[in-house]
Amino acid sequence: MSPATENPATRHTSGPSARRTSGRVPVTPDVLRWAIARSGKDPDALRARFPKLDDWEQGVAAPTMRQLEDFAKATYSPLGYFFLPEPPVEEMPISDLRTIDDRGIAQPSGNMLDTIYICQRRQDWYREYALSIGEEPLPYIGSAKIDDSVVETAAQMRRILNLDTEGWRRHPDWEAAFRAFIRQVEDAGILVMVNGVVENNTHRKLDPREFRGFALCDDLAPLVFINNADAKAARLFTLAHELAHLWHGESALSDLSLNPAVERGRQVERWCNRIAAELLLPLAELESILPPGNPLASVELIRRRFKVSALVVLRRLYEAGHLPAAEFQEAYERERSRPPPQPLSVSGGNFYLALMTRLGRRFTHAVMRTVLAGSTPYRDAYSLLGIRTTATFDELRAQLGY
Repeated sequence: MSPATENPATRHTSGPSARRTSGRVPVTPDVLRWAIARSGKDPDALRARFPKLDDWEQGVAAPTMRQLEDFAKATYSPLGYFFLPEPPVEEMPISDLRTIDDRGIAQPSGNMLDTIYICQRRQDWYREYALSIGEEPLPYIGSAKIDDSVVETAAQMRRILNLDTEGWRRHPDWEAAFRAFIRQVEDAGILVMVNGVVENNTHRKLDPREFRGFALCDDLAPLVFINNADAKAARLFTLAHELAHLWHGESALSDLSLNPAVERGRQVERWCNRIAAELLLPLAELESILPPGNPLASVELIRRRFKVSALVVLRRLYEAGHLPAAEFQEAYERERSRPPPQPLSVSGGNFYLALMTRLGRRFTHAVMRTVLAGSTPYRDAYSLLGIRTTATFDELRAQLGY
């Protein structure tokens, strides 16, 4: 179970540097540089917007409070951090299992951290809601171990989620399959949130090269977040991979590399990859449809039939012994070097459909019900939903059919 999470971004910390002189607020130059780096924005663009920024960084001038507030907003930084004598250390709030070239990633971006904080706050709210209506803990959360049979664990997940791989063939495209998968996961009691930006801020895009998704484990309010800026075929596998983390009973941030060479020493990630692959593309079904001859010639057919990426198909062919290691590595690197496809739109350009996708159907309905019942104040609902106006809330309510 996840304890109530304190978001560092909500703390206001004062210190010696908070003393003002002549209407100015002295700020430690290192804190200014930290904020610039955390924002991910072009430093030159920030200097164009704040002409005195170089002077602030060099300590020869100080911003006014109004200028500091504007700078904090421009860099997506909590105002209180600018009163610290040195930059804060923002540690990952969940296990970080990502790697690039088999190395850990040291510095998380502000966009990623803020997305995790937002999801943790929503999860904490939903947990309290679930307790208030008497929901029972989900027995499958944390029910699997990494030495359990991959085939049997994936089969159990398929039963609980009511998944039928034959059903993938009936979906006309990846978008339809993804929507259906999300609905089945939510029906099983899991919150699913899909977004390519921080909350509703289209200027803060999430980078799929940094992370593709994460799982927040809880037996009453398990949550999976999917980076919607990722390729369409990758998102199905990301959802399946993060579900495996929930079955294993842990919160985690992953990069989901499908290359066995990168998985060395990463038992949990390897297990989750194997579970996800078996969930979406069971080896038994792969064997039953694989024609004789060159297996690489069937990759396109298989990936379209099962709505998975070519990398997943290659991994399955390798695991089944149809591809030698050297041939797999060559095909894997060739496929990975292709230009990334355009991200999948799951909203059709409609703001309210996009909002419900970002929040998840299960979470959105829960918030709306409690607002209309009078147990959640409107201002709290606006914060949870990431909206600002009554008009937006009323239209969302109408779209949901209330």
